[in-house]
Amino acid sequence: MVIKRLGRLGTLPVAATVLTGTLALYIALVAFGNITDFGTNRDFVRHVLAMDTTFQDEDLMWRAIDSRTVQDIAYVAIIGWETLAALVLVAGTAWWVRGLWRGGFDRARRLSTLGLLMLMLLFGAGFLAIGGEWFAMWQSSKWNGLEPAGRNFVVAGFVLVVLHLPPQWWDRSGPRPSA
Repeated sequence: MVIKRLGRLGTLPVAATVLTGTLALYIALVAFGNITDFGTNRDFVRHVLAMDTTFQDEDLMWRAIDSRTVQDIAYVAIIGWETLAALVLVAGTAWWVRGLWRGGFDRARRLSTLGLLMLMLLFGAGFLAIGGEWFAMWQSSKWNGLEPAGRNFVVAGFVLVVLHLPPQWWDRSGPRPSA
């Protein structure tokens, strides 16, 4: 009986629940940290957009954004996106838990996919492409967030792949409460 119950913990729906919940917690803590310690990462965004710690190549410096107002708007938009992604992933996690007990994972998969794509857009398009390439963040030894952005992008992509493994790999019955 115990072995059978433990075996249910090794199913893909349980893995999807844990992975989605872990990323929901992570991005919620990132957003919370950016809200409660606003200045630390605001400085990061300001320096990246200003390109003031890059090689100062005149062929690139026209891209720099020196307006503190525009820099702060960008930072608030990032925090808003993080917060929204966290809420979507929390909802996805709740639907995974519901599906474990009642069956059916379609809504959980759709919500989680949306949240994960939001993370991939933030870290892939936002930090890797726009920050890293357009604003030459890769040139800065102090204000370079490419490594953590890449890690976050890969982890979100991995979870996305797990959520979309072929249906025959999913045990749709999931654990049920004892009668």
